[in-house]
Amino acid sequence: MTSQPADGPHYSPFTVGGGLIFVSGQLPLKPGRDTSLADAPFKEQVEQTLHNLKSVLRDAGADLTQVIKTTVYLSDIADWDELDEVYGEFFGVTRPSRSVVPTGPLHFGFRIEIEAVALATTDAA
Repeated sequence: MTSQPADGPHYSPFTVGGGLIFVSGQLPLKPGRDTSLADAPFKEQVEQTLHNLKSVLRDAGADLTQVIKTTVYLSDIADWDELDEVYGEFFGVTRPSRSVVPTGPLHFGFRIEIEAVALATTDAA
């Protein structure tokens, strides 16, 4: 198993094992500055979270076509339709399996968190 060292948190953005890449939950934070989008409209939170997921996959040597499963945590299930629209545009024809879990309040006031499992390439494994 390999993992990507984290810059600050006590976990890795991803780990690779058994031919799979496990991406830790991604939040609506702008990279580099860790600028919180907790007060941003939901659509903007979804877009940033998905872009963060894509960035971690790239660091792991993968891309969106290798994602086989996502789990989406929503603070309010009423956001489902808007999530579906943005998510569908983002993944396009890839269409990984997905679970959506209503959670109630998320950490730091975020409305969404997304984790993923992707197939590892030979280079990433």
